[in-house]
Amino acid sequence: MTELIIYAVVFVLLIGHCLLAGKMYRTVHEDSTLNLAEKNDWKLKALIFPVYFWEKYKKTKS
Repeated sequence: MTELIIYAVVFVLLIGHCLLAGKMYRTVHEDSTLNLAEKNDWKLKALIFPVYFWEKYKKTKS
């Protein structure tokens, strides 16, 4: 039973990671103020640690 709970938590974390990375990816892709290298840099960061870099991206745009 414990194993099932652990797998469920890992699955929820993975889905959340994918959704947030996708949201950041779309937002960065639509940002016309960034050049291609900057867009690629932010997109790569979105795939690694989307929560941390989403906050950093929002701070740079404010």
